[in-house]
Amino acid sequence: MSETGVVEQRWAMFHRWGAAGLLTVGTVIASVAADAVGMTSGERYAAAGLVGTAYALEVWWRRASRSRPGPSSVSTGYYVLRWALAFTLAWLNPLFSFYAGIGYFSADRLLPQRLRKAGLFATAVTLAGSQAGGLPPRGGMGWAFFGAILAVNIMLVALFAHLADLEDARARTQAETIAELERTNTALQQALDENAALHAQLLVQAREAGVADERRRLAAEIHDTLAQGLTGIIAQLQVVANAPDEAVAHEHVGRAIDLARHSLGEARRSVHNLSPAALDGNGLPEALKKTVADWGERTGSRADFTVTGTAEQLHEEVAATLLRITQEALANAERHARASRVGVTLSFMGDEVSLDIRDDGRGFDPLTVPERTRAGGFGLDGMRARAERIAGSLTVESEPGHGTAVSARVPLVRHDR
Repeated sequence: MSETGVVEQRWAMFHRWGAAGLLTVGTVIASVAADAVGMTSGERYAAAGLVGTAYALEVWWRRASRSRPGPSSVSTGYYVLRWALAFTLAWLNPLFSFYAGIGYFSADRLLPQRLRKAGLFATAVTLAGSQAGGLPPRGGMGWAFFGAILAVNIMLVALFAHLADLEDARARTQAETIAELERTNTALQQALDENAALHAQLLVQAREAGVADERRRLAAEIHDTLAQGLTGIIAQLQVVANAPDEAVAHEHVGRAIDLARHSLGEARRSVHNLSPAALDGNGLPEALKKTVADWGERTGSRADFTVTGTAEQLHEEVAATLLRITQEALANAERHARASRVGVTLSFMGDEVSLDIRDDGRGFDPLTVPERTRAGGFGLDGMRARAERIAGSLTVESEPGHGTAVSARVPLVRHDR
């Protein structure tokens, strides 16, 4: 149980048993000192009857308070009756004031706001009379002494009431602050959930856009390569069919074969671009490692691959995009840069993946590079478009004679399980 819960539990026990306990203490002390204060037999019998009535009142209130936890007309009546009994007992014997002191601790629980000051004042009168030697005060000096003690009690009551009000205000402010923080946290969590859903939606849209772009690209390649090649083959075969000379026929058959081989190569290249074989059964780090190693063996150049951070299984679209960017960058380094060394680094950084390809080749001016190379690749603009399709970005830093650095940053989207 928390410290606040323990305190509340102990206060609840005090409110339940405090009045009866203080009545018992006052009764024992008053009985022992009855002769010292000069109680007569009649006063003793009266005090005994009042004590019995007070105990009966406490028993009744314990049952009645279960259905009336807050200030009410019943609790106000109980407070007034208890004060009247305590005042009368203190009149008979000042030592019964122990019982009267409970009024200080229960005024806020039993009395409505408009009656609390009156209840506290009545309790202060009873205690001041007891502290002044008993009620009624004797002579002018007794009344003066009683008035002074009553004034001190009232000031203490006012001070403690003021401190209690400050504590209540602090508690309310704290509760309001906590409630506001809870509302803020709830709103923040809702915003995070909405952002996550929006992010997922954007990725889906980006993937759909990427698929549409890839379809358009394949359609253009088929039109520009396969369709034109097949047209050329048909044209050559038609010439063969009508050729009067066998040598001319062989020449056109050879041209048709060359066109067929070229078209087959284009078809294979298109299929390769559509579905990266290197990713079959492998994660991106393994695919990149093999791609870089194969490139180094083929070109005879030094090729290094490094992974930083904690590697994770990426979504197939993200993995394919980064692999394609690496293949295009390595192809550019082989065809144009004449690099003797290439370094590829894949970095997992929280919610982002970074891919960096660096070479020590000839370098170039990025502003003068055409959008699409004649070797069949898509160049820097193509790599940048691939990254942007999955909400990423690509930057190129190069200078003639100082090598090239290509850096792609994309969101870390995990593999769908």
